[in-house]
Amino acid sequence: MPKIAESDQEILACFDTMSELRPHLAREDFLATVRDMEQGGFNLLYLESEGEVVAVSGFRISVNLHLGKNLYIDDLVTAEKHRSQGYGETLINYLEDYALAQGCAHLHLDSGTHRGRAHKFYFEQGYTIASYHFDKKLG
Repeated sequence: MPKIAESDQEILACFDTMSELRPHLAREDFLATVRDMEQGGFNLLYLESEGEVVAVSGFRISVNLHLGKNLYIDDLVTAEKHRSQGYGETLINYLEDYALAQGCAHLHLDSGTHRGRAHKFYFEQGYTIASYHFDKKLG
């Protein structure tokens, strides 16, 4: 059963799996970064198997003019050695139920254009491509 990381220990246990998706992250900054993000509504969800974190998702609930109340998935990753075992689907299903319980009308995410396997997974879960996401690095 997925669980929202609350303790420092639970958050730190998610680092290795999360860093597979976000390799730029530094272990020594991870806890402080997550705690800072929590101030803006961020939650870190994880799934364990035999005492090991096998999948992680970062998410937040917000309200905007486009979607109304919605749950946005910032991150979703299953550790490479545990992929294709249903862990990602377990997290997605949990997040969908959580979003509905919170009164959200939409569940959405962005996925890098190079992540073909992830896109296949999202299509299988019933997601569609709804828009382009544009980004401009500043500085």
